[in-house]
Amino acid sequence: MKLQKTFTPRPGDIERSWWLVDATDLALGRLASEVASLLRGKHKPKFAPHLDLGDFVVIVNAEKVVVTGSKTDDKRYYRHSGYPGGLTEATFRKMQQTFPERIVEKAVIGMLPRNRLGRAMARKLKVYAGPDHPHAGQAPQPLTLTARKVVTQ
Repeated sequence: MKLQKTFTPRPGDIERSWWLVDATDLALGRLASEVASLLRGKHKPKFAPHLDLGDFVVIVNAEKVVVTGSKTDDKRYYRHSGYPGGLTEATFRKMQQTFPERIVEKAVIGMLPRNRLGRAMARKLKVYAGPDHPHAGQAPQPLTLTARKVVTQ
């Protein structure tokens, strides 16, 4: 009787690709969930949840990402300095004007595992506010996401 062995990829089996995602008029959560899946490597047939098999993802036009409903003014981002009374709060609108990359980064990182494996996956995420990026040498393939584009009025 022949037993089927579980396949575990070795470091030499890992092939990483570079993807280019244009975030113009994409819903934040839908964009983040698909990018997190690419970073984890869930789109590959050799996926193993305990290994970092994911690809590099470059997101451009992060300043043009949208949210639905009244989340533009209702969604809040918090950070703490570590000192008493050091809690800082910002709305989505203010974050989009000042640090649009952080919005996308926080959304994607929130969908990754919260351990050293998730931190390694997060290092492969590159987010830029405008259409320019310094990763042309890696020849990232443009990726059209299945996430719906939100029509802005």
